[in-house]
Amino acid sequence: MKIGILKTHGSYNDFILIDEYSNDYGLNDEQRTSLTRTLCDRDHSIGADGILFIQKSDNADARMRIFNSDGTEPEMCGNGLRIAGRYITELLGRDHAVVETQKANLNVQKTDSIYEDIQTYEVLIGPVSFDVSTLPVIHSENTLQNTVIPKLSPDLTFTAVSMPNPHIITLVNEIRENQVAEIGKKANEIKDVFPKGVNVSFVKDLGDSTIFVQTYERGVGITNSCGTAMSASSLITCLLGINHPEKEVTVLNNGGMVRCKVNHLEQEGYSVLLKGNATYVFSGALDFDFSKPENSEFHLEEEFPHEEESYRKLEAYAKNVQ
Repeated sequence: MKIGILKTHGSYNDFILIDEYSNDYGLNDEQRTSLTRTLCDRDHSIGADGILFIQKSDNADARMRIFNSDGTEPEMCGNGLRIAGRYITELLGRDHAVVETQKANLNVQKTDSIYEDIQTYEVLIGPVSFDVSTLPVIHSENTLQNTVIPKLSPDLTFTAVSMPNPHIITLVNEIRENQVAEIGKKANEIKDVFPKGVNVSFVKDLGDSTIFVQTYERGVGITNSCGTAMSASSLITCLLGINHPEKEVTVLNNGGMVRCKVNHLEQEGYSVLLKGNATYVFSGALDFDFSKPENSEFHLEEEFPHEEESYRKLEAYAKNVQ
């Protein structure tokens, strides 16, 4: 089967995008899982954190489904939603769209560049819930806020929130990647606490409405960034009085930076506006054999060096801010 491929990234959280909106590939979920596990393998294929499948929707402009590199399907992906939003709006010839995700229809729109000459989109992240049953987390209280989880660490406190994919957030003075990996892996192994796994983020407050976030993503591992994790981290720092709702928070990560604004409406609860890049890297055609995935071949057709060059400037700027 010949399939069109677009390689993309949001804060170097990288994805392969497959357009099922314009092309009737006739894929089923078993085939999507096979594609994802094969193509996301960084040692033997294109390599990515996941695949974005863009599809038609009965109740929105288009639908986004995201499969993680291990073949699992999470509820949401903030960085992926920006990329999907860019692709969908360009496909439809407009600057905004409503995108169906697993839990909600969410607004995406093109906005002013986050840095020099970078394709920038903002997306509304939600629904947000602190109810442990929605994550789910097995805990004696209805919420888990700034609490020690003994099976993870006797020293760290975590807050749990659904964005709507599950997150736990801890604030630390220093972020050590080996600790993030150790705690993240452990959290996804203790099914008697997190039966469906969880994204784990370590957050460092840098002052002046700026934080640094590193995340262990469920189904992927350590990534350069995670959009819903950065949104969740911004929200938790506002709840703890470190940052302020309605004031933009700059979120630095190993892949660059985004900006988040926490909104709170009494009737509707919390949501987070996430703004960041939606960068195209290259496109091409994939000859994929589902009976022998290892024999599949990718043919490069177009690269986007200007977009990559522009983003490298933002990355350098973000590192200087740290």
